[in-house]
Amino acid sequence: MSTRRARGQRRSGATPAATLRRSALLARLAAVVTAVIAWWLVCDVLARDDAVLGRMGPGPTTAALWDLLHQRSTAVNAAASLRRLLLGLLLAAVAGIPLGLLLGSRRLLEHASAPLIAVLRTTSPLAWAPLAIVLLGVGDAPVVALVALAAIWPMTLTTAHAVRGLDPAALQVVRSLGASRIEALGTVVVPALRPHVLAALRLALGIGWVVLVPAEMLGVDSGLGYAVLNARDQLDYPQLAATIVLIGATGFLLDRLLQPPAPTGDGP
Repeated sequence: MSTRRARGQRRSGATPAATLRRSALLARLAAVVTAVIAWWLVCDVLARDDAVLGRMGPGPTTAALWDLLHQRSTAVNAAASLRRLLLGLLLAAVAGIPLGLLLGSRRLLEHASAPLIAVLRTTSPLAWAPLAIVLLGVGDAPVVALVALAAIWPMTLTTAHAVRGLDPAALQVVRSLGASRIEALGTVVVPALRPHVLAALRLALGIGWVVLVPAEMLGVDSGLGYAVLNARDQLDYPQLAATIVLIGATGFLLDRLLQPPAPTGDGP
């Protein structure tokens, strides 16, 4: 059977990798179509008489999304959200990566701080929202702080895990060749940590984006989270659904930007 399939692929000029990519694309397309059909069934069939869900089906949402994309306020809100997200991620990276380096290289310190870190990272960042508003006031500052609180732990723990996985022999080799600590850091540690830090940044971005939207419902007058709240207050449920779709699509695009490139070539 496998021989017959391979002959068919050679006749059609398709390689196994190309066939796999085509199958993956078709599977994703089928999943999207299935989700849209389920969405239509829930809103336009099962809940068509509901005052809220009956107005949030694919048709009204698509029309509202088209209108949103042509409004200047949408670009302003998206830019505000992205600015807060990037600032929060920057703070998380500046604090989390050095902390991860310290914990990963000092096993006793890691064991001593493990209970405290476990409590902090499992506490919802939104639980800190009242305190953030009291200390930082309203506006961008508490939102950025909450994003940073959410994003710091993936950065810290992933970096610490990567440091523990470094090959000591590689460090010994470069040190035996006369390299200084700074040179060893640049030639061995940084290249070894780079993929792990990028993976941590991608995870932190997803967590930060999830926290950002509800955080923007607390005392700010811009951002996609504020747009959700504003649509609800105006009872504009098609716009509410459209804003939710826009938030999900933006998060998807941000995640794709940090996704590692797929390997090229079909292999031997």
